[in-house]
Amino acid sequence: MNTAPPESVAGMHFDVVIVGSGFGSSFFLHRLLLRKPGQRVLVLEWGGHATHDWQLEHERNSPVADDSTYVTRSEKEWNFTIGFGGGTNCWFAQTPRLHPGDFRLRSVHGVAEDWPIGYDDLEPYWCDAEEIMAVSGDPDMAQVMPRSRPFPQPPHRMSGPDRLMKQARPVSHFVMPTARARIATDTRAACCASLRCQICPADAKFTANNSLVPLYEAEGVTLCLGAEVRRFEAAGSSVQAAIFADQEGREHRVTGDLFVLGANAIHSPAILLRSDLGGGMTGLGLHESYGWSVEAYLDGVDNFDGSTITTGLDLGLYDGPHRATEGAALVYFENRWSHGLRLGAERMRQTLPLVVVTEDLPEDRNRVTLDGEARAFVEYHGPSDYAVRGMKRALAALPDLLSPLPVQRIIDRGIRGTESHLQGTLRMGSDPAHSVVDADLLHHRLRNLVVVGTSTFPTCSAANPSLTAAALSLRAADRLI
Repeated sequence: MNTAPPESVAGMHFDVVIVGSGFGSSFFLHRLLLRKPGQRVLVLEWGGHATHDWQLEHERNSPVADDSTYVTRSEKEWNFTIGFGGGTNCWFAQTPRLHPGDFRLRSVHGVAEDWPIGYDDLEPYWCDAEEIMAVSGDPDMAQVMPRSRPFPQPPHRMSGPDRLMKQARPVSHFVMPTARARIATDTRAACCASLRCQICPADAKFTANNSLVPLYEAEGVTLCLGAEVRRFEAAGSSVQAAIFADQEGREHRVTGDLFVLGANAIHSPAILLRSDLGGGMTGLGLHESYGWSVEAYLDGVDNFDGSTITTGLDLGLYDGPHRATEGAALVYFENRWSHGLRLGAERMRQTLPLVVVTEDLPEDRNRVTLDGEARAFVEYHGPSDYAVRGMKRALAALPDLLSPLPVQRIIDRGIRGTESHLQGTLRMGSDPAHSVVDADLLHHRLRNLVVVGTSTFPTCSAANPSLTAAALSLRAADRLI
């Protein structure tokens, strides 16, 4: 890769300055290089480059502990990776699209805010992102989430319980779409179902390390590692410079024509707040989907014969009039021993771990501010009542949802600490009074600042957000260029 130490780029001017190298930033860069090659681009990455081999050896994604990069009094976990590739390292590569109903909560159900774009606006960009990541998926999902192109790879093998569910509920139960290769690619092996997706031992899941390095080898692109962007300098309606610190704490300055802010939903608003570019909705509404673990004991049906870690995705509790008061729910069918072995040799495989996830609503009380030392401070009080009611409804409906299976017992395994999908602090919208960026991810006031990543999500789908973050970046680059 074209790397340079912080001091070597200090004082230089670039056509584009990008903050971060995760999904939002890298997919924006991908489309920028395709549409407008030859640009002088500087990518400023706070962390270093942890190779796949390094991650396997050290059993972690980065030398930087994520919870060391912000301050909080809450016990809530927020999982992310500081380092080259950002969340492409630690994600489990689940890639469902958002449901068409996710974009119109206000107009249909009177809840939260509508997205300023719709499903059809993102559909071709989801296809592009799926092709870049060689996503494996179930073509039957088009019944709920229409698509203009087929999935790049065939679906993973379902488990025994999944096959029974799909036979009984063909319009709501599907193979989980995933960027874990079903068929080996030029740079990725096929998924080995070893159940260790945070650091895939087979290197089957899509990451920056195995799929995006050529972007950072392109002519005109410079990657600066160990460069923590602290703040921007702005005048009028534009950003003029980025101020970043090296690993010794020395500050450096670069100027640019276009700036792309692609840190996460904690650190992106912190950068704007340090820059005196806050106000309005900046930093407000930090949230993620709300998760619960459940296990079903089965009678005579074996599980754990699927070809990847999460085999099925059930939308039977997702959309409908209940969303006026209760969050939509997704049910994930697991192909891993999440809660230990069931006793009895003949019963060991007759168990079904499930994860139930409901959408949350962003609330202003959950926010990112700065402490007295200008560090990112997370103030989190808990999920919305909407999410909690949605979970209560979903858990009560679970026996009926699972009725195609011979369920002996359903065991409540409790709330999950995190879904690892922090979002919502720089929300997109058409009204600057209720959002920070517009439909094209341009800052309402700073018109040469593009904000990418899940911080721009105005509401919280129960679906994993990474594919949508990638698609939004591709679209933003197209619209800008």
